[in-house]
Amino acid sequence: MGRIHLFEFGDQAWFPDLIRNFMTDFLQFLANKTKMFIPILPQIRSLLEKSNTTKIIDLASGGGGGLLTLNEELIKINPKIKIILTDLYPNFHAFQFTKSQAVNFESFSEPIDARNVPENLKGLRTMFLSFHHFQPDKAVQILQDAVKTKQPILIVEGQERSLPSILAMFFSPLTVLLTTPFIRPFSAERILFTYLIPLVPIFTWWDGMVSSLRTYSTEEMQQLIAKVEGGETFEWKTGRIKSGPAYLLFLSGYSKS
Repeated sequence: MGRIHLFEFGDQAWFPDLIRNFMTDFLQFLANKTKMFIPILPQIRSLLEKSNTTKIIDLASGGGGGLLTLNEELIKINPKIKIILTDLYPNFHAFQFTKSQAVNFESFSEPIDARNVPENLKGLRTMFLSFHHFQPDKAVQILQDAVKTKQPILIVEGQERSLPSILAMFFSPLTVLLTTPFIRPFSAERILFTYLIPLVPIFTWWDGMVSSLRTYSTEEMQQLIAKVEGGETFEWKTGRIKSGPAYLLFLSGYSKS
């Protein structure tokens, strides 16, 4: 099946921040509880070492909490690790909650575009569960900006265009209903818009299905890399890693110089 870039509600500037934040909170909660990103740890460690940095600039952070479990392992390797959360639509309350859970997290309250990261934000750029939001020309711009500034980058997706992944997204409203009471910080509005007015499970279902259809395969990631001007100055890698019953797809790159 070819990649299909359908409409996602969470991408729209007019979409209510409250509902978008509840949706990203759910994704981050699930990522932590399932320890989804732990298998990518060797890739992160390698990129940090090869780039001689202890700072991670997380782009399109969403709810910001999905890195908490991964961070527990990272600080065992290097206690000096710092993670800076950024997003085009910053979830201020979620960022604050994440920072309250681990002292090495920081955040930017102003919007940060992954295609044009401020020069003062230097370190390993990461994108978790967000690269599929960008159409090919914009996805190339993200890679191009990393090459232009000689900053390492790691992109990780937890879904793909496969029947198991699409089925998991199809039944995601049930997961939302089951997990919502355990998501922190507690919010009465979250309960309201999940159970009484079920906007969160409905929009999560649609955006989840579309996310799978939008996800770049490793072959398509290679095609994006080939379009980056000066891309030969970077060492690139793509792959697919088992994570629980599913797979993580990743794209990484760092400057050779």
